[in-house]
Order: sequence, then C-alpha cells, then structure tokens
Amino acid sequence: MIYREAGQFKTSYPADQAIFPLAQDRWFMAALMVVLFVVIPLTATEYFFQVVMIPVLMYSVAAIGLNLLTGYCGQLSLGTGGFMAVGAVACFKLTTWDPQMSFVLVLFLSGLITALVGLLFGIPSLRIKGFYLAVATLAAQFFLSWLFNKITWFQNDNPSGTITMPPREVFGFLVTGAEASPVARYLFVLIVTVILALVAKNIVRSAIGRSWMAVRDMDIAAELIGFRPFKTKLMAFSVSSFYVGFAGALAFSMWLGSVETAEAFDINQSFQVLFMIIIGGLGSITGSFMGAAFIVLMPIVLTNTMVGGFGMEAVVAKHFEFIFFGGLIIFFLIVEPLGLARLWQITKEKLRLWPFPH
Repeated sequence: MIYREAGQFKTSYPADQAIFPLAQDRWFMAALMVVLFVVIPLTATEYFFQVVMIPVLMYSVAAIGLNLLTGYCGQLSLGTGGFMAVGAVACFKLTTWDPQMSFVLVLFLSGLITALVGLLFGIPSLRIKGFYLAVATLAAQFFLSWLFNKITWFQNDNPSGTITMPPREVFGFLVTGAEASPVARYLFVLIVTVILALVAKNIVRSAIGRSWMAVRDMDIAAELIGFRPFKTKLMAFSVSSFYVGFAGALAFSMWLGSVETAEAFDINQSFQVLFMIIIGGLGSITGSFMGAAFIVLMPIVLTNTMVGGFGMEAVVAKHFEFIFFGGLIIFFLIVEPLGLARLWQITKEKLRLWPFPH
C-alpha cells in the first residue's frame, strides 16, 4: 500500500520519465536529504564523519564509475585502484603547481586527466572482452602503481614517496588539510556526490546509456542496428575513469590527506570497489550507494561485534571478515546477481500489492 500509484496520473512524457515518478519516492528522497544535509551535520561526531560518512560517499562515486563501465556497458575492469591513483596524483600535482587554482576546478581536471588515461587503456576493449579485458585492465593497475612508485616527479621529488594535500578553501570554507572542519569536508563531499550521482543517472537514461546497454547485452546485434561498439566502449571507459579519478582525488584530499599512492590505491582497492557493485547491484546507481555503504560499514560492525562482544583477537576477527565477504560474494553471484538494489526493488513491488504480496 505504501507504494501504490492510485491517484497518481502522469499527464506528460517528462512526468512519466522523471527520476522519481512516484510521490512516495520523492518524499523518501526529500527526507533522506534532510537527514544528510541537516541532521547528520548537527549531531554526528568527528569519528562518524571520518570513518563512516566520507568513506561511504567517496566509495559511492568510485562504485558509480565502475558500474557505468561494468554494470551498464558490460566491460569488466580490475584497474579501478590504478585509476583512483591517477586522480589522486593529478589532484596533488595541480594543487601544488598552481595554489591559486580553484579546488573545484582541480577536482574536475583530475577526473578529466584520469578519463584520458582510461581512454588510452580502453582501446584494447574493441578486440578483447571478458577475462582477457580484465587481465588488460589488471596490467594497467600494476603499470600505474609501478609508474607512481618509480618516478619521483609525481611526488614532487619527495624522498618519502608520499603526497600530502595542502589546505584549500571553497567559497571561503577550509575543506582540506588538518585544520579543516569535519563538517565542512563532509558537506563538500556530499554535495559533489549528489551532483555526480544525478549526472550519472541522467547519462544512463540518455542515448549514451542505451548504447552502453545494447553493447552489454549483445555487441554484434548492437553493431548491426547502428551502434558503433568502439566509440561506445571508449565513451564508457572515459566516463567511468572520470568518476573513478574524481573519487581518487576526493579520497586523497578529503579523507586520507597524505598517502603513498602505490600502497593506498593498490589492487585491493580495485577488488573492493568491484565487490561494492556486485553486492550493491550491477547496472544500478542506487546499488552503487548500497554496496559502498555495506562494504564500509560491515567491517566496522563485525569488528565491534567479534572483538568487543565476543572477545576475539583482532587478527582472528580480520580473517573471519575475509571469509564472510568471500562467502557473501559467492552468495550474491548465485542467488541474486543483481544485488541489494534488486532486493530493494522486490520489496517495493511487494509493498504495492500489500497486504496480498505475490
């Protein structure tokens, strides 16, 4: 009954194609925005901002980027961590090269530089697919890690090999550096994430998104009906890399502050973001947020439960965490390949027929 459309009539095509056509969904999103923009900034602690909210939002952007490529276009990538490193290094080089440059412009250019790098590594996607494409992107991951580790120019010749984000302001508010307020950093990341999510949602609903899904479902048939697979795949790689690079710049500047790129954005990051879209749901923007929240929050819950509740050693709890996530990945791949987003969709469909769910 909660989601019944009785009395809700669409009188125009734009109304029928709205992102949230049901009033119930619009009310839910409005309430969620109030919680995110008002309640959390007024009540949350610094720990909650730094350990939960900022990582969830940053990883959501990365998951959206990978989902555009893998979930919507069907091109498997294992180089997400490397592309995040490109975004982080680009952010560092741009902000140290011109300290007066707008920080928003720095983030945008970081994503654009990563998009160009992704475009380069996406060229083999015309000839190879599936497992072989995954191996090619995995090679990109290792090559980029080696490049940033060996060439000290990327760290401004810092002997320690680390890059550190200097303080930067946006509209007079300090958002980076040790002196930046956690609330200011959180609100900035939240605003950026909402904008990027809306852009991604509209992209997948446009002709570009339809061409991605056509190539994903059957690339030969898509080519026969007029789509150009090479152009479509390169577009997917570039847009996906832009989002992933943007997420890497956010992680470096707003969350970590100081990193060694070869270690902070290693292959584990690539698998972590891949797990997010598998658990959250392939081909779903909402699933990207669900997967990111699940992957970030579940280790915290497991650690507090096993170490604090059952008195386990931290090392044992960490191993159990690996076992849990491995089993969960297998479960979702077998039982519900479309992830948490599909479970949420099924729940809403049952609510439409309540109290007689089928």
